[in-house]
Order: sequence, then structure tokens, then C-alpha cells
Amino acid sequence: MRTIVITGGAGFIGSHVVRRFVNRYPHIRIINLDALTYAGNLENLADVENASNYMFEKVDITDAAAVNAVFAKHCPDGVIHLAAESHVDRSIADPMAFIRTNIEGTVNLLNATRIAWKDNFEGKRFYHISTDEVYGSLGEEGLFTEETSYDPRSPYSASKASSDHLVRAYFHTYGLPVVISNCSNNYGPNHFPEKLIPLAINNIVNNRPIPIYGKGENVRDWLYVEDHASAIDVIFHKGGAGETYNIGGNNEWTNIDLIHLLCKVMDEKLGREPGTSAQLITYVQDRAGHDLRYAIDSSKLKRELGWQPSLTFEEGLPKTVDWYLANERWLNNVTSGSYQHYYTKQYQER
Repeated sequence: MRTIVITGGAGFIGSHVVRRFVNRYPHIRIINLDALTYAGNLENLADVENASNYMFEKVDITDAAAVNAVFAKHCPDGVIHLAAESHVDRSIADPMAFIRTNIEGTVNLLNATRIAWKDNFEGKRFYHISTDEVYGSLGEEGLFTEETSYDPRSPYSASKASSDHLVRAYFHTYGLPVVISNCSNNYGPNHFPEKLIPLAINNIVNNRPIPIYGKGENVRDWLYVEDHASAIDVIFHKGGAGETYNIGGNNEWTNIDLIHLLCKVMDEKLGREPGTSAQLITYVQDRAGHDLRYAIDSSKLKRELGWQPSLTFEEGLPKTVDWYLANERWLNNVTSGSYQHYYTKQYQER
């Protein structure tokens, strides 16, 4: 049975990738490798945790010996590497955590694959998922392409840029069959409520202020998370060794325009008077080194591999709101921290 290790599979994007692969490829064994830090939530995968082709391994990728042991145990043919510290604000407060996970952790995985595969790379693939933030900041015009020079501005983006360079170095130095993708902002179900959209949804539900950095003029390109998972699927199976693919949603929004749209959707969904939620908008001091604009040119991915997003932001945002409103228990568990007991209950007490 072919085996794929998916790191960070209990996280936001990772859980959608795990679910897609478990359901679409029953002949492939999926190993979810996750440390279950604050954003890793096995409740995200409750619907597939008993699938015959799914297995969970609680491992921190910064522990090289533990990573090597898992690879020796399962002998994976492929790795889809999503595990990362990803919140910019946290990287400003604690950059070393990002150095350890995003740089050292990635190198541990690269080394483990070389040991496990013994330089026999036929039919193997190491897929590293990165971010558009490695490219820095754009002005009002232009798009990030795969040839855009790296210009990271935060400890988070610098750590991801470093890991990208190391993955490419292993391709050029050792011939490791790697592929990299850099994606724009994701949104959708199961997103930990420290990021803008789930944070705003939770605050609106509870009539709390919606914090907006600066004047809310920063621009981001938004992609529905299941569209990202479908792109990862295509790139993993069809992408060229050593290639990089940018993934974008063609959905540029300023933060303040996004929040006004979200407030309108929330008022409609909650039966509130129009304009009620917008009264919660609160402007706060801007984040240090806050990039003005990100925008992705994903034409290479569309041209070479035939992928394109299935939802516009105007379609995906109400769908996202519906999920959060229908999953109040999940949101309560996440915000209270009780979700962290799920692993003990489901795995250690059995």
C-alpha cells in the first residue's frame, strides 16, 4: 500500500488536505504527523479518524529522532509538508519558535526522506507548502510570479523563505524530488480564530470589537481552503520535480472592505439590522512591518496543470460563515482550549 505522510495534518489547511486524500485515495495510506500545538486540532478530522487508510502520529518535526523513527516505521513514498508556525503576530513576539519549526523542522524532514529513500527516488515526492509572504510587499500594481525575488519582511515570512531555499538546495545538491507551492491567504471551515476572518466571525457572534490594523488598507488575495487542497492534490500528483507553483484565488480585498462584507453577511445570517455588526469595527495600532499588498499570479498552475479556483470570495465567505454558525461547539472548544483534550480522550484512553 502506497504511503503518504502529511505533516501538520491536524491544522487548518492540513486537515482539509488529509480529508481530501483519505476520501479520494482509499488505496493510499495517509499518515497524519502533527505535534498538536495550539492550532492542531484532531476534532477537525473526526469524520475520517476511523478510516482504514488513515493513521495519526503525534510527532514534533523539530525532534529529528522522532521524525526518523516515523519514517522508518511507515516507509512513506511521499511527503506533503504543511506543518509550520504561521501567525505573523506570534513570530514578532517569539521568532525562535518559527526558526525551530519552519527551518529546523523542514530540514529534519528533508534528512529523514533521504535516509528512508536511500537515494532511490523513483516514484517518490517531497512537497513543501509555503506562502506568498516570502515575496515581500507589492505596491498598487503587479503580481507575484514564480520568478519574483524573495523579500520577506517578518520573522514568519523569513523563516518560510529559508525553508523554501533549503528544499531547493536538497533538490540541486542531492537530487531529492521536491516541489514547492506558494499560496495566498486561505479562509474557510476549521480556521483557528486568531486569523482575521474567524476572529471577526467569533467576535461578531459575541458582540465584541473587531480589531483592524491601521486604516484597514492592506490588500490580500483570498483563496477558499478546499480550493487550496485541490491545488495541492494536483501539484503533488502532476507537478514537475524541482518546480514551484503559485496558488492564488484572484480575490483581492482590502481588510476593511472584507470586514464590511463580512459584517453584512453576518447581519443577514444572524437576523440583525443592517449595519449592526459594522459598529463593532475598531481600529488598532498597525502591526510592525505590515506588508501593504499581496497578489498572486497563478497562471503557471492553470496553464501547466489545469487547476483553477472553484469559488469567488463572494461565494465562499457566506459558505464559511454558515459553517461557523453551524459548528458552535467546535468554536467554543477552540476558544476555551478544551479541544486540546481530544487527543487524550480519543487516542490515549482507548
